[in-house]
Amino acid sequence: MTTITTRTVEYLADGLTMIGHLALPAGVDRRPAVLIGPEGTGLSDVERRRADALAELGYVALAFDLHGGRYLDDPEEMLARCLPLLADPDRMRDIGHAAFDTLRAEPRTDSDRIAAVGYGTGGAIALELGRAGVGLRAIGTVNGLITGRPGEAARIRCPVWAGVGSEDPIMPPAQREAFTAEMQAAGVDWRLVVYGGALHAFHHPPVDHAALPGVGHHPRHAQRAWHDVVGLLSECLTSAE
Repeated sequence: MTTITTRTVEYLADGLTMIGHLALPAGVDRRPAVLIGPEGTGLSDVERRRADALAELGYVALAFDLHGGRYLDDPEEMLARCLPLLADPDRMRDIGHAAFDTLRAEPRTDSDRIAAVGYGTGGAIALELGRAGVGLRAIGTVNGLITGRPGEAARIRCPVWAGVGSEDPIMPPAQREAFTAEMQAAGVDWRLVVYGGALHAFHHPPVDHAALPGVGHHPRHAQRAWHDVVGLLSECLTSAE
């Protein structure tokens, strides 16, 4: 296993002090970098482990925070914060920009090769960074197929990969169709993978607290989605090496 270095990083966003998890690959050279956005519950060890795994593959990785260092395991509290956030593109962009700037300021980061991958709310934030015209090399979103304000998807200048469970009641077929229509109309290089039989947050290991209806882990598709994300990053961040 490759030796990596990890540390917490603090930065301001959305009126909060955010506490992210930064993972650095071995060596001292500049490397391509990845933002990792969590589900609406917030940053957890799941995203920290993903950042570490990406660092082992040679990426600088920042798992960013949504709630000022808190993990919202109460579904009602989570929805009370996330639903207004998801309805406010400017707030999502503020959170995404702050994390992006923090990652870009890391000396090991190759600022010309940064991707954003998010899950649920974190995926919606990754998409809003693209709609804001941020210079990303790739965007990945898992069960976060949120459409944006009219015309703004034309600012996305990189490939977009999206994954969703076929049985996800939070991202139903109508939402998937609206998202793909937005991407197509904007001329985005997009792809959508529908994982058969999977629910919302199928990628996330089981939790020991209450969850929203329609949420469930699917181990096989979770592994496949991770492989798809890694493939996206390899294609868009390292193909020129």
